Amino acid sequence: MSNRQTRTDVILIGAGIMSATLGTLLKELVPDWKITVFERLANAGEESSNEWNNAGTGHSALCELNYTVEKPDGSIDISKAIKINEQFQLSRQFWSYLVNSNLIRNPKDFIMPLPHLSLVQGEKNVTFLKKRFEALSKNPLFQGMEFSDDPRKLMEWIPLIMKDRKSNEPIAATKIDSGTDVNFGALTRMLFDHLKSKNVDIKFKHNVDDIKRTSDGSWELKVRNVDSGTVERHTAKFVFIGAGGGSLPLLQKSGIPEGKRIGGFPVSGLFMVCNNPDVVAQHHAKVYGKAKVGAPPMSVPHLDTRFIDNKKLLLFGPFAGFSPKFLKNGSMFDLLGSIKPNNVLTMLAAGAKNIPLTKYLIQQVMLSKEKRMEELREFIPNAKSEDWDIVVAGQRVQVIKDTEAGGKGTLQFGTEVVSAADGSIAALLGASPGASTAVHVMLEVLEKCFPQHMKEWEPKIKEMIPSYGVSLAENPELFQEIHTSTAQTLGLAVKKQYAYA
Repeated sequence: MSNRQTRTDVILIGAGIMSATLGTLLKELVPDWKITVFERLANAGEESSNEWNNAGTGHSALCELNYTVEKPDGSIDISKAIKINEQFQLSRQFWSYLVNSNLIRNPKDFIMPLPHLSLVQGEKNVTFLKKRFEALSKNPLFQGMEFSDDPRKLMEWIPLIMKDRKSNEPIAATKIDSGTDVNFGALTRMLFDHLKSKNVDIKFKHNVDDIKRTSDGSWELKVRNVDSGTVERHTAKFVFIGAGGGSLPLLQKSGIPEGKRIGGFPVSGLFMVCNNPDVVAQHHAKVYGKAKVGAPPMSVPHLDTRFIDNKKLLLFGPFAGFSPKFLKNGSMFDLLGSIKPNNVLTMLAAGAKNIPLTKYLIQQVMLSKEKRMEELREFIPNAKSEDWDIVVAGQRVQVIKDTEAGGKGTLQFGTEVVSAADGSIAALLGASPGASTAVHVMLEVLEKCFPQHMKEWEPKIKEMIPSYGVSLAENPELFQEIHTSTAQTLGLAVKKQYAYA
């Protein structure tokens, strides 16, 4: 065991999209800061950021119905949809800056243009979708969205879904062509290759076992080499915990008061993937439906065209499930180990509140392949079992905390940054829309943790992200300009359909 101590300016824990984004931002803002990254696994982007572990939608609220809520008076609240769309625009601008500066190449290796559709059945849902369409299409961020309840039109848009459909129930969809498919695994690996070229020290197969405050206010990490078992000590003035499901246990070890009374609720996911190229060729879109009653927001069924290693694929899901692990490569004791004296009441309250959810997740785990096929047939009426295989997606850990609105033990669906009052440490918790809003979330980390630098950094941030600090929804001309230029740079300005068949 070695107790060699190494000092660095910034430590990033976890080699996922969040650390990749924060590291890249910091390298542009302060090139001379020394950055070290620790990752437990052998490569970057192997957990939640991996293309097989996440839905890769480029969440921009174009098709996700749970971001637009119907209020008691029947009107549609689109504020969350606007917020998420604006956050995704920041990502597009930052990626464009990286491509234009030759810091990353070949955007088509991680982002592709793809129509986003919302699809509903039943009179009540069709009415909701029409109202949602009317509310959104008045907003510049959602221009170009179309609505149709004409089966012939839908046959043009989504032939695979409309073919052999027997139901007489009303059916409707909205479609917008400016959607994308994003391969966050590929993007994460590109960003880490770039960071490596900038002398960032990336240590794979290194696990952070402990984290504690030193007398001078910096943080000391006890880091174990997974292969050899040797232990090193690393200190830094600033630590970012971007370890996906592994963030909560590390936040708890830091002992900061902001990390108390927070729990985690792990949810696993499964996708069905189509192995028949003839079926894959008949669908070119992401199509989101409505979550079943009692289902958590992250298990909204969707039929997605995906591009992985430049190959066109078709995925359906996600089927939610339950496992006590906090990471796909985690331990069965993760959930139990995360229960501490300071969060036990919060966790118990959440358990009592979420009995229907827990029951739903257990039912999902028990589903046979045939039962999963029945759900798929609501999307593709003539789907054949032999054309589809099951893939296990990543683990998500939803945040549980006490909130004013929800009271004790409220389950949060979203992404959250928890940071120390002095900004010396920050952790990212939660799940969807996660990766899609990485740039927005990491800017929030910079604002919370480096307020003393923001004034001098602002010109550079605006160079990378022109709309920083400005609402695009309220500045349609600026939005138009940015949307057009990022589409150009990222190769998204495509009207014609791709013939991938």
